[in-house]
Amino acid sequence: MTARSFMEKAEEILAEVKKTQLENIRKAAEIAAQSIADGGLLHTFGTGHSHLVAAEIYLRAGGLLPVNAILEPSLMLHEQPFKSGDLERLPGVAEKLLPHHPISEGDSLLIISNSGRNAVPVEAALFGKKMGLRILALTSLEHSKSVTSRHPEGYKLYQLADVVIDNCAPAGDAILETEGCPVPFGAISGISGPFILQALCSEIVEILVNRGLEPPVIASGNLDWGAEHNEKIVKSYSDRLPWLQRYNRTGGR
Repeated sequence: MTARSFMEKAEEILAEVKKTQLENIRKAAEIAAQSIADGGLLHTFGTGHSHLVAAEIYLRAGGLLPVNAILEPSLMLHEQPFKSGDLERLPGVAEKLLPHHPISEGDSLLIISNSGRNAVPVEAALFGKKMGLRILALTSLEHSKSVTSRHPEGYKLYQLADVVIDNCAPAGDAILETEGCPVPFGAISGISGPFILQALCSEIVEILVNRGLEPPVIASGNLDWGAEHNEKIVKSYSDRLPWLQRYNRTGGR
């Protein structure tokens, strides 16, 4: 049964992540926790399907409030998927996009790109470094090392990051093959990516607790006490995250 084969292979990939990436996740968590402890933000950014991973830890029950997902519609798939593919390869886009977001020195920027070869994620890393951000990369090292860069200067994302987390996806992302289908199928990065990011945020929470700080974790708004809890932590970030000002006016409802 192919569905079972996919599940079993996915479990193998997740086991590989657990075996090989815990130290890198810990290093990335230390960097992000420092940003948060200093009153800063953890920004997440991805193009194409990677934007789904970037959104995984954004404004989510059980997640950290000071996460800002940079979700640019023209680089996502819901408008025109082929347009987003063209734009993510276009030099100059990132340096026009990122200044419109609440980025400050000392923040952390987590960039998600399976191939790590396209101009926009690479230039996002370069821009972030220039702005004094620590750069975290979530990528497939197997894929990235097997292809050429599309950045004018030949960089790949993993070469620019302070910490690289390998999502352990194979080149091309797909993990299954079968006779009668000429190409591999069954993408895995959309599973291993969120798996890693939830582990990352869990580690950040533990680091903050161990420092004697109360982690700014969002409660579900569908819990009777959730809105009251969230209102307390929202006040601390209204200046950095302008969209939180609406929460203050409406009570989050």
